Amino acid sequence: MMAADRPDPKLMFQFTLRRRGVSDLAVLRAMEEVPRELFVAPEFAADAYRDAALPIACGQTISQPFVVAYMCNQLELGTGHRVLEVGTGSGYHAAVMSRLCASVTTIERFRTLAEQAQRRFKKLGYANIEVIVSDGLNPSPDLGPFDRILVTAAMSEVPQPLLDALDDGGVLVGPVGNHRTVQKLVKLRRSGEGVERKNLIDVRFVPALPGVAREL
Repeated sequence: MMAADRPDPKLMFQFTLRRRGVSDLAVLRAMEEVPRELFVAPEFAADAYRDAALPIACGQTISQPFVVAYMCNQLELGTGHRVLEVGTGSGYHAAVMSRLCASVTTIERFRTLAEQAQRRFKKLGYANIEVIVSDGLNPSPDLGPFDRILVTAAMSEVPQPLLDALDDGGVLVGPVGNHRTVQKLVKLRRSGEGVERKNLIDVRFVPALPGVAREL
């Protein structure tokens, strides 16, 4: 097949998301707007629009596009929402969410990843994202409360400090389970009556670790 006859990767990217059930037009627009190729290593740029997770620095990964879109959809993001993300990684998920809400505070335990993500946000002009190097599993109470919380690493259980950071009526989405096996993506909704939990799809994420990483 000649190069001119090959399907446009971005068109196939959108088609794949729709085929897999992503129907929220705002999410699809955000996924189309954010240039995923800028969030992967140069050697993986040709694969940026494949529906696959890809390796990034510090032994971490950038999630497959379907999982990013699905999690955004489950968060029920609104234009006035303040969002906390635990696990910045490449910054791609925060970038997508920043197109859908008022602001994103994203916490990363690897300084290298945090600094790389910050440079990407600045290059793209995404001024409503704040990057913090800290322990995302134990965020400072001064940061919250948040309308939405996204966790991008596997937790054995959702830690209480994250629940405490969730405002009344807020939603938290993240993977729960053993990081060595398949985890369950869960959705927690907080109300005056407590926390309602809903199990979603099976996923695979790197483990959520406490503290700030030591990088040599």
